[in-house]
Amino acid sequence: MQHDAVIVGGSFAGLSAALMLARGHRKVLVVDAGLPRNRYAAHSHGLLALDGMPGSTLLAQAKAQLLAYPTVEWWDGQVEEATALPGGWDVALADGRRISARGMVLATGVVDQLPDLPGVVERWGHTVMHCPYCHGYELGRQARIGVLGNGTRLSAEQALLLADWGRVTLFAQGMPLDDAELMAKLARRGVQLETRQAVALEGDGTAIDGMRVDDGALVQIQALFLGAPTRMASPLAERLGCRFDQGPLSPFLSVDEKKLTSVPRVYAAGDAARMFGNATLASADGVLAGVGLHHALIAEDSQPDPASGA
Repeated sequence: MQHDAVIVGGSFAGLSAALMLARGHRKVLVVDAGLPRNRYAAHSHGLLALDGMPGSTLLAQAKAQLLAYPTVEWWDGQVEEATALPGGWDVALADGRRISARGMVLATGVVDQLPDLPGVVERWGHTVMHCPYCHGYELGRQARIGVLGNGTRLSAEQALLLADWGRVTLFAQGMPLDDAELMAKLARRGVQLETRQAVALEGDGTAIDGMRVDDGALVQIQALFLGAPTRMASPLAERLGCRFDQGPLSPFLSVDEKKLTSVPRVYAAGDAARMFGNATLASADGVLAGVGLHHALIAEDSQPDPASGA
Protein backbone atom coordinates (compact mmCIF):
# COMPACT_ATOMS: atom_id res chain seq x y z
CA MET A 1 0.00 0.00 0.00
CA GLN A 2 1.33 3.42 -0.91
CA HIS A 3 2.00 5.80 1.97
CA ASP A 4 0.95 9.41 1.82
CA ALA A 5 4.32 10.55 3.12
CA VAL A 6 7.73 9.28 4.04
CA ILE A 7 9.63 11.40 6.58
CA VAL A 8 13.40 11.01 6.29
CA GLY A 9 14.75 11.77 9.76
CA GLY A 10 13.12 11.29 13.16
CA SER A 11 14.43 14.15 15.29
CA PHE A 12 12.59 17.39 16.14
CA ALA A 13 11.77 18.44 12.56
CA GLY A 14 10.80 14.99 11.31
CA LEU A 15 8.66 14.15 14.33
CA SER A 16 6.78 17.43 14.04
CA ALA A 17 6.13 16.94 10.33
CA ALA A 18 4.91 13.38 10.90
CA LEU A 19 2.64 14.49 13.74
CA MET A 20 0.83 17.03 11.57
CA LEU A 21 0.23 14.45 8.84
CA ALA A 22 -0.87 11.80 11.34
CA ARG A 23 -3.40 14.19 12.79
CA GLY A 24 -4.77 14.57 9.27
CA HIS A 25 -5.34 10.80 9.15
CA ARG A 26 -2.58 10.35 6.59
CA LYS A 27 -0.51 7.18 6.28
CA VAL A 28 3.04 8.13 7.29
CA LEU A 29 6.37 6.30 7.49
CA VAL A 30 9.28 7.77 9.46
CA VAL A 31 12.75 6.47 8.59
CA ASP A 32 15.42 7.42 11.12
CA ALA A 33 19.13 6.64 11.36
CA GLY A 34 19.22 7.37 15.11
CA LEU A 35 21.88 10.10 15.01
CA PRO A 36 20.28 13.40 16.12
CA ARG A 37 22.58 16.41 15.99
CA ASN A 38 22.10 17.22 19.68
CA ARG A 39 23.04 13.74 20.93
CA TYR A 40 26.31 15.09 22.36
CA ALA A 41 24.57 17.49 24.77
CA ALA A 42 23.30 16.22 28.12
CA HIS A 43 20.39 18.67 28.29
CA SER A 44 18.34 20.88 25.97
CA HIS A 45 17.72 24.46 27.07
CA GLY A 46 15.54 27.22 25.71
CA LEU A 47 12.59 25.00 24.82
CA LEU A 48 9.37 26.50 26.14
CA ALA A 49 7.99 24.44 29.10
CA LEU A 50 10.72 21.82 28.54
CA ASP A 51 13.79 23.77 29.62
CA GLY A 52 16.61 21.56 30.85
CA MET A 53 15.25 18.20 29.77
CA PRO A 54 17.66 15.80 28.03
CA GLY A 55 17.19 15.83 24.27
CA SER A 56 17.05 12.04 24.22
CA THR A 57 14.13 12.10 26.67
CA LEU A 58 12.26 14.67 24.61
CA LEU A 59 12.70 12.66 21.42
CA ALA A 60 11.70 9.39 23.09
CA GLN A 61 8.51 10.94 24.46
CA ALA A 62 7.68 12.54 21.12
CA LYS A 63 8.25 9.27 19.28
CA ALA A 64 5.99 7.36 21.70
CA GLN A 65 3.24 9.94 21.28
CA LEU A 66 3.59 9.85 17.50
CA LEU A 67 3.42 6.06 17.31
CA ALA A 68 0.12 6.11 19.22
CA TYR A 69 -1.45 7.30 15.95
CA PRO A 70 -2.61 4.22 14.00
CA THR A 71 -1.53 5.56 10.59
CA VAL A 72 2.15 5.96 11.55
CA GLU A 73 4.98 3.47 11.02
CA TRP A 74 8.62 3.77 12.08
CA TRP A 75 11.62 2.15 10.44
CA ASP A 76 15.12 2.36 11.86
CA GLY A 77 17.50 2.79 8.94
CA GLN A 78 19.06 5.05 6.35
CA VAL A 79 17.36 6.15 3.13
CA GLU A 80 19.81 5.54 0.30
CA GLU A 81 17.93 6.90 -2.71
CA ALA A 82 14.51 7.91 -4.02
CA THR A 83 13.22 7.55 -7.57
CA ALA A 84 10.39 9.65 -8.96
CA LEU A 85 7.23 7.77 -9.94
CA PRO A 86 3.99 9.04 -11.46
CA GLY A 87 2.31 10.55 -8.42
CA GLY A 88 5.09 9.97 -5.92
CA TRP A 89 8.39 8.41 -4.95
CA ASP A 90 9.94 4.97 -4.70
CA VAL A 91 12.20 5.15 -1.64
CA ALA A 92 15.02 2.65 -1.08
CA LEU A 93 16.79 2.05 2.24
CA ALA A 94 20.41 1.01 2.57
CA ASP A 95 19.33 -2.41 3.85
CA GLY A 96 17.26 -3.11 0.74
CA ARG A 97 13.80 -2.29 2.05
CA ARG A 98 11.63 -0.14 -0.24
CA ILE A 99 8.52 1.96 0.20
CA SER A 100 6.41 4.09 -2.11
CA ALA A 101 4.97 7.40 -0.99
CA ARG A 102 3.14 10.30 -2.56
CA GLY A 103 5.36 12.90 -0.91
CA MET A 104 8.53 13.18 1.10
CA VAL A 105 9.87 15.40 3.91
CA LEU A 106 13.64 15.66 4.26
CA ALA A 107 14.47 16.18 7.93
CA THR A 108 17.94 14.70 7.65
CA GLY A 109 19.82 17.33 9.62
CA VAL A 110 23.45 18.32 9.40
CA VAL A 111 26.82 17.27 10.81
CA ASP A 112 29.07 19.82 12.52
CA GLN A 113 32.57 19.84 11.02
CA LEU A 114 34.69 20.55 14.07
CA PRO A 115 38.12 22.18 13.81
CA ASP A 116 41.21 20.01 13.98
CA LEU A 117 42.23 21.28 17.41
CA PRO A 118 43.24 18.77 20.11
CA GLY A 119 40.68 18.60 22.90
CA VAL A 120 37.67 19.85 20.93
CA VAL A 121 35.97 16.64 19.78
CA GLU A 122 35.85 14.92 23.18
CA ARG A 123 34.39 18.04 24.82
CA TRP A 124 31.81 18.81 22.11
CA GLY A 125 28.38 19.32 23.67
CA HIS A 126 29.84 19.57 27.17
CA THR A 127 32.30 22.45 27.51
CA VAL A 128 32.80 23.11 23.79
CA MET A 129 29.58 24.49 22.32
CA HIS A 130 28.10 26.61 19.55
CA CYS A 131 24.90 28.19 20.95
CA PRO A 132 24.99 30.54 23.96
CA TYR A 133 21.19 30.54 24.22
CA CYS A 134 21.29 26.76 24.62
CA HIS A 135 24.22 26.49 27.03
CA GLY A 136 25.46 29.90 28.15
CA TYR A 137 23.26 30.52 31.20
CA GLU A 138 24.56 27.48 33.08
CA LEU A 139 28.11 28.87 32.96
CA GLY A 140 27.30 31.77 35.28
CA ARG A 141 27.89 35.46 34.74
CA GLN A 142 31.59 35.39 35.65
CA ALA A 143 32.67 32.42 33.55
CA ARG A 144 35.84 32.66 31.49
CA ILE A 145 34.65 31.96 27.94
CA GLY A 146 36.77 31.42 24.87
CA VAL A 147 35.62 31.95 21.30
CA LEU A 148 37.58 30.17 18.61
CA GLY A 149 38.05 32.22 15.45
CA ASN A 150 37.11 30.60 12.15
CA GLY A 151 38.62 33.14 9.81
CA THR A 152 35.42 35.16 9.38
CA ARG A 153 33.76 38.15 11.03
CA LEU A 154 31.17 35.75 12.49
CA SER A 155 33.61 34.76 15.23
CA ALA A 156 33.90 38.36 16.38
CA GLU A 157 30.13 38.74 16.33
CA GLN A 158 29.84 35.57 18.41
CA ALA A 159 32.30 37.06 20.91
CA LEU A 160 30.28 40.29 21.10
CA LEU A 161 27.18 38.24 21.87
CA LEU A 162 28.83 36.01 24.47
CA ALA A 163 29.95 38.99 26.53
CA ASP A 164 26.47 38.87 28.10
CA TRP A 165 27.35 35.44 29.53
CA GLY A 166 30.85 35.98 30.93
CA ARG A 167 34.39 37.26 30.41
CA VAL A 168 35.30 36.53 26.82
CA THR A 169 38.60 35.88 25.08
CA LEU A 170 38.52 35.75 21.29
CA PHE A 171 41.24 33.54 19.81
CA ALA A 172 41.69 35.28 16.47
CA GLN A 173 43.25 32.28 14.67
CA GLY A 174 44.32 34.43 11.73
CA MET A 175 41.12 36.47 11.53
CA PRO A 176 41.72 39.86 9.85
CA LEU A 177 42.17 42.53 12.50
CA ASP A 178 42.11 45.63 10.26
CA ASP A 179 38.46 46.53 10.92
CA ALA A 180 38.85 49.40 13.38
CA GLU A 181 35.12 49.69 14.06
CA LEU A 182 34.85 45.99 14.89
CA MET A 183 37.91 46.13 17.15
CA ALA A 184 36.38 49.09 18.98
CA LYS A 185 33.13 47.17 19.52
CA LEU A 186 35.05 44.24 20.95
CA ALA A 187 36.89 46.56 23.32
CA ARG A 188 33.66 48.22 24.47
CA ARG A 189 32.18 44.81 25.23
CA GLY A 190 35.25 43.85 27.25
CA VAL A 191 36.35 41.12 24.85
CA GLN A 192 40.03 40.23 25.15
CA LEU A 193 41.71 39.60 21.80
CA GLU A 194 44.24 36.76 21.74
CA THR A 195 46.45 36.83 18.65
CA ARG A 196 48.68 33.92 19.65
CA GLN A 197 47.72 30.69 17.90
CA ALA A 198 45.52 28.31 19.90
CA VAL A 199 47.02 24.81 19.75
CA ALA A 200 45.12 22.62 22.27
CA LEU A 201 42.46 22.59 24.97
CA GLU A 202 43.63 21.22 28.30
CA GLY A 203 41.81 19.85 31.34
CA ASP A 204 40.60 16.63 32.95
CA GLY A 205 37.82 14.74 31.18
CA THR A 206 35.41 17.18 29.57
CA ALA A 207 36.48 20.04 31.86
CA ILE A 208 38.61 22.87 30.47
CA ASP A 209 41.47 24.42 32.45
CA GLY A 210 42.57 26.59 29.57
CA MET A 211 43.73 26.95 25.99
CA ARG A 212 47.38 26.27 25.29
CA VAL A 213 48.80 28.73 22.76
CA ASP A 214 51.81 28.48 20.48
CA ASP A 215 54.34 30.10 22.83
CA GLY A 216 53.52 27.57 25.57
CA ALA A 217 51.31 29.80 27.71
CA LEU A 218 47.95 28.59 29.05
CA VAL A 219 45.09 31.07 28.61
CA GLN A 220 42.53 30.35 31.32
CA ILE A 221 39.02 29.58 30.04
CA GLN A 222 36.25 27.31 31.32
CA ALA A 223 34.24 26.92 28.13
CA LEU A 224 34.83 27.34 24.42
CA PHE A 225 32.33 28.44 21.79
CA LEU A 226 32.88 28.09 18.07
CA GLY A 227 31.04 28.48 14.81
CA ALA A 228 31.70 25.35 12.79
CA PRO A 229 30.70 24.78 9.18
CA THR A 230 28.25 21.94 8.60
CA ARG A 231 27.58 19.36 5.93
CA MET A 232 24.42 17.51 5.07
CA ALA A 233 24.01 14.40 7.24
CA SER A 234 22.61 12.58 4.21
CA PRO A 235 23.46 12.86 0.50
CA LEU A 236 19.80 12.29 -0.41
CA ALA A 237 18.88 15.93 -1.14
CA GLU A 238 21.82 16.34 -3.47
CA ARG A 239 21.01 13.07 -5.23
CA LEU A 240 17.43 14.27 -5.74
CA GLY A 241 18.70 17.47 -7.37
CA CYS A 242 17.40 19.85 -4.71
CA ARG A 243 18.62 23.43 -4.92
CA PHE A 244 20.82 24.80 -2.12
CA ASP A 245 21.39 28.32 -0.84
CA GLN A 246 24.79 29.41 0.45
CA GLY A 247 25.00 30.60 4.05
CA PRO A 248 27.92 32.40 5.72
CA LEU A 249 29.61 29.08 6.52
CA SER A 250 27.70 26.30 4.78
CA PRO A 251 25.04 25.56 2.16
CA PHE A 252 21.48 24.71 3.20
CA LEU A 253 18.41 23.49 1.36
CA SER A 254 16.39 26.14 -0.43
CA VAL A 255 12.68 26.01 0.47
CA ASP A 256 9.64 28.23 0.02
CA GLU A 257 7.27 29.44 2.75
CA LYS A 258 5.57 26.02 2.80
CA LYS A 259 8.96 24.25 3.08
CA LEU A 260 8.74 22.88 -0.47
CA THR A 261 12.14 22.34 -2.08
CA SER A 262 12.94 22.93 -5.74
CA VAL A 263 11.93 19.31 -6.41
CA PRO A 264 8.17 18.59 -6.66
CA ARG A 265 6.69 16.54 -3.81
CA VAL A 266 9.83 16.98 -1.69
CA TYR A 267 9.64 19.17 1.41
CA ALA A 268 12.47 19.93 3.84
CA ALA A 269 12.62 21.04 7.46
CA GLY A 270 15.06 21.59 10.29
CA ASP A 271 18.77 22.32 10.33
CA ALA A 272 19.29 21.01 6.79
CA ALA A 273 16.95 23.70 5.48
CA ARG A 274 17.95 26.80 7.43
CA MET A 275 21.03 28.97 7.92
CA PHE A 276 21.03 28.61 11.72
CA GLY A 277 18.84 26.37 13.80
CA ASN A 278 17.90 24.86 17.14
CA ALA A 279 15.31 22.37 18.40
CA THR A 280 12.50 24.91 18.63
CA LEU A 281 13.05 26.20 15.10
CA ALA A 282 13.41 22.66 13.76
CA SER A 283 10.08 21.68 15.33
CA ALA A 284 8.38 24.75 13.88
CA ASP A 285 9.83 23.99 10.45
CA GLY A 286 8.54 20.43 10.73
CA VAL A 287 5.04 21.68 11.44
CA LEU A 288 5.16 23.90 8.35
CA ALA A 289 6.52 21.07 6.18
CA GLY A 290 3.93 18.59 7.40
CA VAL A 291 1.09 21.04 6.88
CA GLY A 292 2.47 22.06 3.48
CA LEU A 293 2.60 18.46 2.28
CA HIS A 294 -0.86 17.76 3.70
CA HIS A 295 -2.30 20.71 1.79
CA ALA A 296 -0.63 19.46 -1.39
CA LEU A 297 -2.19 16.02 -0.90
CA ILE A 298 -5.61 17.59 -0.39
CA ALA A 299 -5.20 19.61 -3.58
CA GLU A 300 -4.38 16.42 -5.50
CA ASP A 301 -7.28 14.54 -3.92
CA SER A 302 -9.61 17.33 -5.03
CA GLN A 303 -8.76 16.92 -8.70
CA PRO A 304 -10.98 14.92 -11.09
CA ASP A 305 -10.10 11.25 -11.51
CA PRO A 306 -9.28 10.73 -15.22
CA ALA A 307 -10.13 7.03 -14.99
CA SER A 308 -13.67 7.67 -13.75
CA GLY A 309 -14.28 10.88 -15.66
CA ALA A 310 -15.50 12.46 -12.44
